[in-house]
Amino acid sequence: MKPAASSHWSNRDFPVAARELLEDSQIRGNVRHATNVIQAKRDAVTGELPDWQQLRDAGEAIRAHSLAHLDFYLEQFARACTQAGGQVHWARDAAEANQIILGLIQRHSVTEVLKIKTMTSEEVGLNPYLEANGIRAHETDLAELIIQLGKDKPSHFVVPALHKNRMQVREIFQREMHLPELGERPEDLAAAARSYLREKFFRLKVAVSGANFLIAENGAVCIVESEGNGRMCLTLPDVLISLVGIEKVLPRFRDLEVFLQTLPRSATGERMNPYNSIWTGVRQGDGPKEFHVVLLDNRRSPILGDAESRQTLQCIRCAACLNACPVYHQTGGHAYESVYAGPIGAILTPQLHSMEEGRSLPYASSLCGACYEVCPVKINIPEVLIHLRGKIVEEDQKTLRGQLGIWNLGMAAAAMLFASASRLSMAQRLGQIAQKIFVNRDGMIEHLPFPLSGWTQTRDLKPLPKQSFRQWWAERTSPDAASLGDSDRAGQAAGRGGSDGQ
Repeated sequence: MKPAASSHWSNRDFPVAARELLEDSQIRGNVRHATNVIQAKRDAVTGELPDWQQLRDAGEAIRAHSLAHLDFYLEQFARACTQAGGQVHWARDAAEANQIILGLIQRHSVTEVLKIKTMTSEEVGLNPYLEANGIRAHETDLAELIIQLGKDKPSHFVVPALHKNRMQVREIFQREMHLPELGERPEDLAAAARSYLREKFFRLKVAVSGANFLIAENGAVCIVESEGNGRMCLTLPDVLISLVGIEKVLPRFRDLEVFLQTLPRSATGERMNPYNSIWTGVRQGDGPKEFHVVLLDNRRSPILGDAESRQTLQCIRCAACLNACPVYHQTGGHAYESVYAGPIGAILTPQLHSMEEGRSLPYASSLCGACYEVCPVKINIPEVLIHLRGKIVEEDQKTLRGQLGIWNLGMAAAAMLFASASRLSMAQRLGQIAQKIFVNRDGMIEHLPFPLSGWTQTRDLKPLPKQSFRQWWAERTSPDAASLGDSDRAGQAAGRGGSDGQ
């Protein structure tokens, strides 16, 4: 058994990757257009619901309750799924999940499998792992197919090929499907993908999927989609293997009522997903003859143990936060160097790597709060971002390099100044003197020396005022000012008295 191939992500820090992508006007244009379209559709279909905020509250409550009692609901799901004829496997990490899935596939002596779009399989690196062990996984989602054939990386949860335009997709299909005469209309591209995949749907007998939700009370698995490829993979193969994060479980079947309204509206701006598939175990003559669920932890348990960060796992992967994020709009998903991009990726990725990778991602945000406003389960992403930034600083301060880092030294100096009124006043006076050589004719500071030059590279800075608030307050509260204030008030009272008497 061979290990997985190395990750196609280079793990560069966000500022480095983002700077490169900011220079690619084609990607920026594609991302901006696609996210603006989705966001406009989302606003329209959520705005027509008078109880949209109540649905958000309900979604948050259900997901928070599920996570608070996750052990109970996972065991309930496993029992119900097994009773219905399914087989449940528990995977502690990515390596164990990959080994379990490989073993199940090899049991049937096949070298090709179908794949339904699943971010969890991207998280564990399933495709390169299977390929390293002689098994080809064929993506059946149109966007994932584009990514796979183009040897690219996904940049979005719901629309992985969002950064590609129609002509780029056509070039990929012409080359990889050997269709030199392929037209450029959307209908032409869809027909080519349909023909390419239909042969595989009828031929291959093992499929791998993820899941949007697990239902604890009856052991059901739910997948929502827009194309029908998932339905094909759920009905035609003899064997179905579903890899699912442990956080996806819901207590009751009726809980779907909330999420089947909020998920499609948030993800694609649709009132309902065209295909909603829910299945429980196996049934003679209907669907797969053999069904497996692989429940994946992969560092989710430590996130559950952090009261501040636990809400991260409420995510239902709608990507609404990506579509609303001004940072994602400018850089696209590849700048995050992670399977999970955007605001939710900025808090999920570092935690899935025990804060050892993706440490720059919590800083890839302006903390504007747009992500929180659109989240259908009300994850307070800015709150978690600040929490993770604090953890990174605390860890850095334990090392000599961190203690001597420019930001830690700067914050230590600021803390020393703010701890003493006299030191703060002295610093203000020195600053008022030192800034004079940097103030331009318009009364603004355009350029500052390193390390403050990073701020003035993209914005101007107002100079320190001639009089600080502390100085102003001291003048107002001096004995002379107090006497003057008393006489003024007496005069005002006398004036009011005469007026009232008239």
